[in-house]
Amino acid sequence: SPPKFPEIVLPEDLFVNIALSLKYEVNRAFTNFREVASGKDLMKFLKLIAIMWTLSVVGSWFNFLTLFYIVYVILHTVPVLYEKHEDHVDTLAEKAMVEINKHYAVLDEKVLQKVPYFSKDKRH
Repeated sequence: SPPKFPEIVLPEDLFVNIALSLKYEVNRAFTNFREVASGKDLMKFLKLIAIMWTLSVVGSWFNFLTLFYIVYVILHTVPVLYEKHEDHVDTLAEKAMVEINKHYAVLDEKVLQKVPYFSKDKRH
């Protein structure tokens, strides 16, 4: 006689929750795409340009499989290394954020405040 296999029943609410959370993330992504495409948020648009330019430069250095392999290795090693050296990494990240904020303050004072879109006293 054939072997008896156990009957597997998958709960419906699990898949409903997965579908709802996936729907939420897709709608949020479409909202962000619409804001960038409509030009409502200039900072998002500039960030997107910087990210796309960086990706194109890095992508031109490698072929797709090499880049995929590098990202795969990084995604599996960085969390382990962070957990092992968490205190040291957090200290360095705090120092880096202080430096970034100093440079942003200089950029804001010398450049961004002279652009009417970014000035604090803009009038509507």
